Amino acid sequence: QVQLVESGGGLVQAGGSLRLSCEASGRTLSTYAMGWFRQAPGKEREFVAAISWSGKTTSYADSVKGRFTISRDDAKNTVYLQMNSLKPEDTAVYYCAAGGRAHYTAAAYNYWGQGTQVTVSS
Repeated sequence: QVQLVESGGGLVQAGGSLRLSCEASGRTLSTYAMGWFRQAPGKEREFVAAISWSGKTTSYADSVKGRFTISRDDAKNTVYLQMNSLKPEDTAVYYCAAGGRAHYTAAAYNYWGQGTQVTVSS
């Protein structure tokens, strides 16, 4: 069993940056692919970014490509999402997830955190 806790969310102006962290406990993250998803009010949860268990492969939603970077530090059992050039449309609750493969579908992930709110003001 893996417990995931996100942190780093908050209120930021458009154009600003935030770094989200997802710390795991219970088991090491080193054998899991990790993903970030987000859900805005009234919308479905959507894929943001994913990273393979080795860290060698990453993927991004088109809407965040070039602005967001996913990374992992297995020594700290933590995954990060660096978000730059934030836009109001990035406002959402951001969730991290752990699973067997890095994929853009939520069904690929077995464990989920509770989420952290990101609000971008215009």
